Amino acid sequence: MKVLSISDTIIPFIHSPAINEKIRGVDFVIACGDLPYYYQEYIIKKLNIPLYFVRGNHDKLVEYGGNGDTRKAPRGGIDMHVHIARNDGLLFAGIEGCIRYNHWGHFQYTQTEMWGHFLRLVPGLLLNRLLYGRYLDILITHAAPWGIHDKPDWTHQGVRAFNALLRLFRPKYHFHGHNHIYETDRIVETQVGNTLVINTYGYRQMNLTI
Repeated sequence: MKVLSISDTIIPFIHSPAINEKIRGVDFVIACGDLPYYYQEYIIKKLNIPLYFVRGNHDKLVEYGGNGDTRKAPRGGIDMHVHIARNDGLLFAGIEGCIRYNHWGHFQYTQTEMWGHFLRLVPGLLLNRLLYGRYLDILITHAAPWGIHDKPDWTHQGVRAFNALLRLFRPKYHFHGHNHIYETDRIVETQVGNTLVINTYGYRQMNLTI
């Protein structure tokens, strides 16, 4: 299967009619946060495929459009925060946001609160194992795991609960954003046990092997 993953910054050709020329054969989209809802809606409309999203720390509670309409999420998207979904034989789960670094931003959580999000997923992951013989194929988050693709500053530190989730439930892929990539030599893929952890800042197109 082929996936388009996006995060953190608008890619001009994706938000244009050129998307249908340059993005071909994609089965679904993964959106890892800090993206306008209207941008994600445009992708859904143009590609006509499922979009699974989590919110990032810069996402808004309400997005106001130029014609006076409002959005609380990308219309047609599938909100994956502490949610488990199955589509075309693939098992998805997600957790939004990043570690709290101020008191006025949205979708920020303490490490303890992130553990709480993780624990809310556990019953569904165990049920997946019972029904399908495995816990999870694709984990979608905004922040990175602790010590993997994260940064030492408070804003971009990783989430400890994600490390436990990878170790115990062994998804094949973990897509995240949050940590912007400006250097060409920055590591964006790391194999952690059974899981390939992918920083999808901007966009990626990948063929998945499950």
